[in-house]
Formats: sequence, C-alpha cells, structure tokens
Amino acid sequence: MSDLVLHAHSLFKSYGPTRALAGVDVQVRRGESLAIMGASGSGKTTLLHVLAGIVNSETGGVVFAPATGERIDVTGLSETGRSKLRRERFGFVFQQGLLIPELTAIENVALSLMINGMKRQDATNHAASWLHALGLAGMEDRRIGELSGGQAQRVAIARAQVTGAELIFADEPTGALDSQTSTEVMDALLWSTTGQGRTLVVVTHDPQVAARCSRTLRMSDGAVAAETAPAAEVHA
Repeated sequence: MSDLVLHAHSLFKSYGPTRALAGVDVQVRRGESLAIMGASGSGKTTLLHVLAGIVNSETGGVVFAPATGERIDVTGLSETGRSKLRRERFGFVFQQGLLIPELTAIENVALSLMINGMKRQDATNHAASWLHALGLAGMEDRRIGELSGGQAQRVAIARAQVTGAELIFADEPTGALDSQTSTEVMDALLWSTTGQGRTLVVVTHDPQVAARCSRTLRMSDGAVAAETAPAAEVHA
C-alpha cells in the first residue's frame, strides 16, 4: 500500500430508506487524478464526502496515508479530529467555490492559513504567490462578485492548495462554467495538483473533465459499476 494515499473498503451509507453507498471499495494512488462519475443519485458525491471525512460511513473504513508515512484512520476519528484533518491536510474545491463574498480574493485564500495559526502578513504573502501562479495577479483586492466564474474558481483552487494539502477533493468544479472556462479551470486544477505531485479526486458529470484524469470510476446505485483509463474514455 506504499503507493496509496487513500484506501477505502466496504463503505455503506444510507439516508433514511435510500442506500447511497453499497459496499464500495476505492484505492487512490499517490499523485494520480481520479474522476468519479455517475447519474444523479448514484452515490458519487456521498463517496467523495466519506473519503474526505465530511461524513462517516456506517461500515467499512477510510485510511489516509500521507507521504510522511503515517496511517490515519479517517473513519475512526472524532468529528473534531476529522475537522482538523480537513482543515490541515485536505483541500477542497466545490462547484460554486463557497468563497466568502465579503472578503477579497487574497483574504479568501489567506484565511485558511490564518485559521491554522499563520501570521497575517505571512499568510497574505503566501496567498498572493498562489494567486499569481494561477493567473490572478492584479486581482488580489477584488471581491468575489467582481470576478468572473472562472476567476472565482481559480481563487477557490488557490485556497485549496495554499496550506500545502497533499490530497485535493473537487466536487463538480467546472459544473457552472462554459466549455472554454471549464478547460481553463481544469488546466489550473491539474497543474496545481498532479502537476505538483499532489493527488486529486474529482466528482464530475462532464466526460471531457473525466477524460483528463488518470482514472475514472463510474457509480451506479451506490456501487462502483466500472473503472476506466483515459484511452478507454476517449475512444469508447
């Protein structure tokens, strides 16, 4: 398991009478990009939430194995422990970014560093370097409503990366964007994750997004129905 950054087994999760996950096993390799696809209600977002420690499964377990050599039982952590893990070790990019509209771009990115204890000036400098790297130089002091959808998503990507997170989770990061902007955002997301030796797990309904990832899992009725590589996605 030395090449695995995340290992999940026998995941079951229900919401009332609805079975969201039905015995899912997933292995995520260090440095890869894994796309999770499926129809609405297939369990893809629930799977991402369980892998990321946002919610707990009813059975089975998730183990996070960072490059430091640790083995962290995500499902065995308390809610406080999972919250700390998400804040310090994981990064997140969501469809609408979930940025704070009252804050500027640089403040949105720096905030996560300050929450983790970094001094404001250091956090601001570090945030600025990520915004510059993602093509947002000169836009640091704009509020989110003053940015385009693609620019706002790049702010969200910078926020996810700025803490040095080894594992990034993205839930429909291009879902609200046009095709050209979607391509640009995926360029930024892949460059800042797998391009830097990090790992990306992305939920998407877009086959073009999935085709750019190392592997694709297709979910159906709470289970993994198929696994494909990019060549199979493109030429099927």
